[in-house]
Amino acid sequence: MSKPPFERVVAEHGPTVYRVVRAVTHAHDAEDAWSETFLAAVRAYPDLPADANVEAWLVTIAHRKAIDVARGNARRPAPVAALPDAPTGTGRPEDADPDLWRALKALPEKQRHAVAYHYLGGLPYKDIAQITGVTAAAARRAAADGIRNLRRSYAEEMGK
Repeated sequence: MSKPPFERVVAEHGPTVYRVVRAVTHAHDAEDAWSETFLAAVRAYPDLPADANVEAWLVTIAHRKAIDVARGNARRPAPVAALPDAPTGTGRPEDADPDLWRALKALPEKQRHAVAYHYLGGLPYKDIAQITGVTAAAARRAAADGIRNLRRSYAEEMGK
């Protein structure tokens, strides 16, 4: 079994990686985290076993890069006035429903990560547990709690 060319890996898994880093980071940081993910991945790809779960491997790298971006931002001074994210028609997920993305960002970190990795990244709970350092049951609970809280807060925000 041979590995596909890296270009095909990027084309196939790039959108998933973007959705995951977008859910974990701020909108303006997602592209940086996405790029950092694939820069790290291209260096490590030659050593990746042919039978590896490439999507789980990329989501793991994306998780670490998103955390790195968030930590880097925490050390930088915050601007006095922040501009709201404006829809740009670029096809980015937040352009379609900014209220949903705001509700997702309002979730506690563990819930947001579990929702992002399972529902946006398509990872099974055992892989989420490995990435986040919890049990599979805890990852499942965090995702369920996150979806419940997301439904509640999103409905409130939409005035339902």
